[in-house]
Amino acid sequence: MGIDDTDRRIVNALLSDGRASAREIASETGLAATTVSKRLSDLEEDGVIESYRPMVDYDRLGYDVTAVFHLSVDGNGLRSVVDRLRDHERMVSVYEVTGSHDVVAVGKFEDTDEMNRKIKDLLTDPDVEAANTSVVLDVVRENAQFPVGLETED
Repeated sequence: MGIDDTDRRIVNALLSDGRASAREIASETGLAATTVSKRLSDLEEDGVIESYRPMVDYDRLGYDVTAVFHLSVDGNGLRSVVDRLRDHERMVSVYEVTGSHDVVAVGKFEDTDEMNRKIKDLLTDPDVEAANTSVVLDVVRENAQFPVGLETED
């Protein structure tokens, strides 16, 4: 799918207010509401807009401990480790990476006891060769999205 400046303007309007109606987006972007509705449907169908969901502050809900796991995984076990981490309800991000580790995962926990249980699970996983864990001291920026750049004429 080709994304043009009209689509980018619509996406940027949604990024600033994910609950905006097509009419509100039309007003902000100067487009017709029917154009916005059609473009939104196309962006959803093409997977550019994956979903509409709230941004939750997990700290305020009692999930005070954020841990970053760096895992070295046996080559044959990579898929199963990644799948298990992806399906774990406390893992908010899971990445296959290059470098000294194979997987980086971020988890949110209510307390250090819960985090320690997850660490022990990882350390006893036969596919995990090594695990290093960092506990986040302060969240500076999290789950941020950025405006999509508009094309400029030279």
